[in-house]
Amino acid sequence: MPDTVPIRRALISVSDKTDLVPLARVLRDLGVEIISTGGTARTLGDAGIEVRHIEDLTGFPEMMDGRVKTLHPRVHGGLLALRDNPEHVASMNEHQIAPIDLVCVNLYPFEQTVGRAGVTKAEAIEQIDIGGPSMIRSAAKNAEWVTVLTAPRQYDRFISELREHAGATTLELRRWLAAAAFARTSAYDRAISAFLDNSTARAFPSTLTLDYDLCDELRYGENPHQAAALYKDPASNGPTVVNAQQLSGKHLGYNNILDASAALELVKALRRADKDRAGAAVIKHTNPCGLALAESAADAVRLAIAGDPLAAYGGILALNRPIDTGTAELIAAPDRFFEVILAPEFHADAAKTLADRWKNVRLLAVGERPSARQRKLEYRSIPGGMLVQDRDTSLSNTEGWTHAAGPEPDPALLASAPLVEIAARGLSSNAVAIGGPDPDAPGSARLFGGGAGQMDRVASCRIAVSKAGERARGAIAASDAFFPFPDGPEILIDAGVKLLVHPGGSKRDQETFDLCNDRGVTCLTTGSRHFRH
Repeated sequence: MPDTVPIRRALISVSDKTDLVPLARVLRDLGVEIISTGGTARTLGDAGIEVRHIEDLTGFPEMMDGRVKTLHPRVHGGLLALRDNPEHVASMNEHQIAPIDLVCVNLYPFEQTVGRAGVTKAEAIEQIDIGGPSMIRSAAKNAEWVTVLTAPRQYDRFISELREHAGATTLELRRWLAAAAFARTSAYDRAISAFLDNSTARAFPSTLTLDYDLCDELRYGENPHQAAALYKDPASNGPTVVNAQQLSGKHLGYNNILDASAALELVKALRRADKDRAGAAVIKHTNPCGLALAESAADAVRLAIAGDPLAAYGGILALNRPIDTGTAELIAAPDRFFEVILAPEFHADAAKTLADRWKNVRLLAVGERPSARQRKLEYRSIPGGMLVQDRDTSLSNTEGWTHAAGPEPDPALLASAPLVEIAARGLSSNAVAIGGPDPDAPGSARLFGGGAGQMDRVASCRIAVSKAGERARGAIAASDAFFPFPDGPEILIDAGVKLLVHPGGSKRDQETFDLCNDRGVTCLTTGSRHFRH
């Protein structure tokens, strides 16, 4: 088997025509015969590049609306034949099959099609490529003799090799391209399988196969002795840390990415609950130490930091509104420091203010696409397997809550209750959050203190009360799960809490309700638990 194989005949059929014409011109100038199909042939012809149409090769016209055009022995025989096998060569001569040295194919845009809003099943099925994957697989199988290109990003390396080797490719390149080709057809088939599986009544696919693209190899993982990398979900195109544009600062680390993602999800939840007010979150170790809603982005930032100024130092700050110069100046105050700052966008002067204040601060512009695609499932690996569940994106909506005990809720407290419930679901379980309207900022709501990650809920109550201090008086307390006994609620009520929000569902709920009735405290049950382990 030779190391280098000259390219004399190429079959090109692409949906993505990026850099198609420059590639074809290089091949033409090297004297390569170009065979092509349909729209690709028209594009090349319009560019003045001579092509041989596929029907001239096969002796059959393209038919059935293009469903059948390359599924022919003269195509696949030309790709699969071993050139150093006398029997293969004899068969080629007998049946007038010419060798094809290069296949350049990228597939029908199935993934993009099914990502569009309102796409029908019939439209999706028409974008299932059959001939393309068949040619790719034939060419990749015979990589000892055939070169296969499946993406425009491969063209530059391919062209460089042609020029270096007088119009030939090396075995090393052909094998690398073959591996990429099988990876592409595998991902394509998985996307089709997932779409068809999702169109059935099944909640989860019968076989879970995930396809993620390597984004970055990180300096280290959760701890310096752990290697780590970041992969991108190709099915996601929305506001995420992975999709964000980094405007300044050093590379994100593993823990930065985890914390920034937690912060972003919280401000997105605030946006779903309240579209009129700006939301801000400050995160430490994936837990909110500050969370606020206010009339302006600057006020939201100020109130979020006030939730726990000590913990906020060195934390992650996220907003669901653009950061203007005034907000940036507030963030950049002398006694503050943030590792990462996220927002839909940064005004130019604001970005400069923040970058000048901290040379290494990571500024992430995440954009804002309400209709963006996200996987509806989330995954967590465990030794020996994978846990899969729906993402917890349910709305915090007081209209669906039940007034279980105590007086009618105070309207101002009720308006702030969704924020406190969102804070509780953002804290690690067992979780209890205390918050409410800020007396010095009319129209606002913020977190006063949170207890997170404790082995018992009573301890979480004590920590939340300790963090909130005097601000607990007249405030709201929310729990991510029911109170198994009234001892936790009693700690909260003793601290001055006037509105208690929890899912309900305990066998001893009535004891908590009786306590609230006796102490004149309003108790609302949401019916939805929000554990976060």
